[in-house]
Amino acid sequence: MLYAMYELQRASLAPMRLLASSALQAMDGPINPYRETAIGRVTYAALDSFEHTTRAFGKPPFELPFTEIDGQPIEVTEEIVLEKTWGNLLHFKRAVSQPDAPKVLLVAPMSGHYATLLRGTVREFLPDHDVYITDWKDAREIPLFAPNFDLNDYVDYVIEFIKLLGPNVHLIAVCQPAVPVFAAISLMNENEPDAAPRSMTLIGGPIDTREGVTEVNKFAKKHNLAWFENNVVHRVPFGNPGFMRRVYPGFLQLAGFMAMNMERHMDAHRQMFNHLVQGDGESLDAKRAFYTEYRSVMDLSAEFYLQTINTVFLEHELPRGLMQHRAQTINPAAITRTALQTIEGERDDISGIGQTRAAHTLATNLPEAMREHFEQPGVGHYGLFNGRRFSSDIAPRIKAFIAAHR
Repeated sequence: MLYAMYELQRASLAPMRLLASSALQAMDGPINPYRETAIGRVTYAALDSFEHTTRAFGKPPFELPFTEIDGQPIEVTEEIVLEKTWGNLLHFKRAVSQPDAPKVLLVAPMSGHYATLLRGTVREFLPDHDVYITDWKDAREIPLFAPNFDLNDYVDYVIEFIKLLGPNVHLIAVCQPAVPVFAAISLMNENEPDAAPRSMTLIGGPIDTREGVTEVNKFAKKHNLAWFENNVVHRVPFGNPGFMRRVYPGFLQLAGFMAMNMERHMDAHRQMFNHLVQGDGESLDAKRAFYTEYRSVMDLSAEFYLQTINTVFLEHELPRGLMQHRAQTINPAAITRTALQTIEGERDDISGIGQTRAAHTLATNLPEAMREHFEQPGVGHYGLFNGRRFSSDIAPRIKAFIAAHR
C-alpha cells in the first residue's frame, strides 16, 4: 500500500513538475528581461528547486568515455562480459593494450544505489588497471516469474564472476558486499584454492556490526526480523515489470539515509537555492551532481534484504562462526591464498570503526605479510571511495597493495 501511495504521489506531482519545467524554459529565453531581475532570479531558483526535488531519477550513466594514460586520452567503452538475471559483469574496455595491467573487480553495493555510485572509484583505477564492476539490477524491473535473489545468490554471483575473470583478479568490495565477498573468498580458499583471487580489499564494510556501533546498527537492533518484513517490504505496484514482486523499495532506503543527516541535507539544498539566485553555476553543479546520484535509487529483492538484515545486523552470523552458504558453514580460517586489505574512515557513520577490521580477526591463518589495515583520518563513508581524499590517500594504498600481491 505504501509503495502504491508513493507512486500515486509522484504521478500527482507530474503535471506541476511539467509546468515548472515549461516555465523554466520560458524564463531562459534570450529576450526575457524578467530573468535577471532580483525577483526573477528568486522565481527561477524556486521553480528549478521544485522541478529537481520532484523528479524521478532512473539509473545514471557512468559517463566515462575516456581515461588518461601517459598524458594521452584513451577511449573507454562499456561491454557486458556476462549478463545475468539480477546483475551484469561490466567491463570498462580501454582502447590500449596493457597486458600487464592488474585486473580489478569492483563489487558494488546492493544497498539502494546503482553501481554508478562508484563512478569515481572506477575513474581512479582506469589509467593503470583493467577494471570490471558488478552492475546490479533494479528489483522493480525483474518480473515476478524470474528467480528470486538472496544473500546466497549474491555469493554465487561473486564466485562466478571471479572464476570467469581468473585467479589473477583483485577484488575491491565497497560497504555492503564486504560480507558476501568475504564469505565467497572463504569458500573458494577452502573448496577450490587454485581459483581463489590474489587479493581482496574491503572498504567500510559491516563484517562485525557489534564493533563501532552506529545509528544504522542501533536502529536494526531495536526491531526483530518480523518488524522489517511487515513494515519495509512491499509489493511492486502495477505498471512496472516487477509488478507484485516483494521488494525493499529504494525510496525507503533513501529516506532513511536522508533522515540520518537531515539538517546537513536541508542546508545543502538551501545552498543550492542560493547558488541559483546568485548565478554560481560551478558550486551548484557540484552539489547537483551529488544529489542526482544520491537520489537515484533502486529496489532490493525482499529475500536478499531480509537475509542480510538477519545475518549481518541481528544475528552477527559471520563473526560468530554461524554463517552458512547452502548448508556449508563459512570458514574464514581457510583463507590462506588471498591477501586481505581493510580500510575504514574516521567519520564513517554507516560502518563504524572496527567493523571492517574485524575481518583480520576471523582470517586466523592468513600470514601477516598478506594482510593490511588502514584507517583514513577525516573522512566519512562516502569519502572512502570517492572524492579528493580517496584519490590522494586511499586509492594509492589500494594500488600498492594490489601491486605487492600480484
